[in-house]
Amino acid sequence: MKRVADKQKRRLRRKVHIRKYISGTAECPRMTVYRSSRHLYVQVIDDTAGHTLVSASTLEKDLREQKNNREHAAKLGELVGKRLKDKKIEQVKFDRNGYLFHGIVKSIADGARKAGIQF
Repeated sequence: MKRVADKQKRRLRRKVHIRKYISGTAECPRMTVYRSSRHLYVQVIDDTAGHTLVSASTLEKDLREQKNNREHAAKLGELVGKRLKDKKIEQVKFDRNGYLFHGIVKSIADGARKAGIQF
């Protein structure tokens, strides 16, 4: 149990360090990723107003059958990118939320880039 608590503590420490430097605005919002053991969540946030502009997760009706793997994470990233394009947002700041930038987190970022979003 101590190993799991230490892992969470290290992630939260990385998260705080990242958030000191990354903040979203209306022109360039912050895109954050959260991974649970079963689902993936992506939000695009305007920190100055404190509003979520766009969100997507694997809990949505059309994405519910997706698993927590890289292929489905890329589809989730593309969906977020498409929703951002609909709101005429071209550029975001990527907040990996303390997770390492590989695997699922990287696939979400690559999917959003494939949809035309710049980081």
